[in-house]
Amino acid sequence: MSNKSKQWGAIIIMIALFAMIAFVTNLCSPMAVIVKNQFGASNLEAQIGNYGNFIAYLIMGIPSGMLIKKFGYKATALMALVVGIIGIFVQWMSGWESMQNAAFAVYLVGAFIAGFCMCMLNTVVNPMLNILGGGGNKGNQLIQIGGVFNSAAAVAVYILMGALIGDAAKAHVADATPALFIAGSIFIVAFVVILFSKIEEPSKPATVKKAVKRDKYSAFSFRHFNLGILAIFLYMGLEVGTPTYILQYLTGEAGAATPGLGMDATIVGQIVAVYWLMMLVGRFVGGAIGGKVSSRAMITVAAGAAVVLTAFGMFAPATWTVNIPGIDWANVSMLWAEVPVGIFAFILIGLCTSVMWGGIFNMAVEGLGKYTAIASGAFMTMVCGCAVMVALQGWVADFTGSYLTSYWVVLGCAAYILFYALIGSKNVNTDIPVDEKEEAEEILDAI
Repeated sequence: MSNKSKQWGAIIIMIALFAMIAFVTNLCSPMAVIVKNQFGASNLEAQIGNYGNFIAYLIMGIPSGMLIKKFGYKATALMALVVGIIGIFVQWMSGWESMQNAAFAVYLVGAFIAGFCMCMLNTVVNPMLNILGGGGNKGNQLIQIGGVFNSAAAVAVYILMGALIGDAAKAHVADATPALFIAGSIFIVAFVVILFSKIEEPSKPATVKKAVKRDKYSAFSFRHFNLGILAIFLYMGLEVGTPTYILQYLTGEAGAATPGLGMDATIVGQIVAVYWLMMLVGRFVGGAIGGKVSSRAMITVAAGAAVVLTAFGMFAPATWTVNIPGIDWANVSMLWAEVPVGIFAFILIGLCTSVMWGGIFNMAVEGLGKYTAIASGAFMTMVCGCAVMVALQGWVADFTGSYLTSYWVVLGCAAYILFYALIGSKNVNTDIPVDEKEEAEEILDAI
């Protein structure tokens, strides 16, 4: 098999993993509707699946990078899939009748374990696609193409979970069993495919003479990387917080402490899926133009638009309404639902967030050379921002009694990402040697 064929095989496997990450991760937001009903949780508590899933990134991010450095990308991906199978099984257990007394705790443990898997897979997928694309615009383009399949899986989850939940007031964990079985099956199939697939590992840096004993630099020596991991921390609040609280707002009862519109969860699931459909469309566009348009330009436009749409969604009068389409997959038909125009603006934010993950990652690791593997692990650690920012948004919603007011959190996230694209992403540490040979020569010259 030629090197080009092997490369495309690795690219296809990485893109498939990208889709799996979205399928499992996005189970958490619709599961919040179940948690709210079955366990009587508040808006803050209902997102516990997201907290467990993304806090796992905080713990597993750096170790994931170390695993890649020691065992390689393929072995790390296989380990991640085993962890994922266990996590899905534990979440399914929380729906067993015999587990009712401890169901809440069991569900949280399952989400936490699944988070370990997602972190490990993300740490494998992103640098691999960036490396296979040769970095720069091409590396960003491959990540955006992977994002297309990531978004497609996210759309499928919301549609599936909306159909399974049905009446939010009667939802239980057991209702999500088919979705959990699908996720578990995907993991098992992926494990078998990757086990018997040849993945060409990126070439390891050359061994350095003993003269280089200790590296005085690290990924954290680069300002643009430090600002980049904060950008991804806040990006997670923007990407996940936006659809999560659309879902809560539209399904919430009008007379609740934090009032909503009381819409049927099945219909809302189809509507919120449009947000992820917008991400799918945006990533198609990003993948098509990514080889020609820089990450900086792409994120500047996307973040600027997100700021405008968030502000409009918060302050547009609730009496202004618009019909939003959804797809009833059970009957293969289009459905329409009337919602405030501000909600439609929030849904359009999906177009903006679509290119942000790949663009921010690409800018953050650009020019890091030998520090990229560990940097990727540190980058994934900051995905825990989802847990923090979604929790903060839930607290604001509970405290103010308004879902729309909670979008100040989203607005702040979008504003920082705009700053990063315009100013913070510039590499001002180009004097730091980023490959082993270059560093060794520098030390010998100093001697």
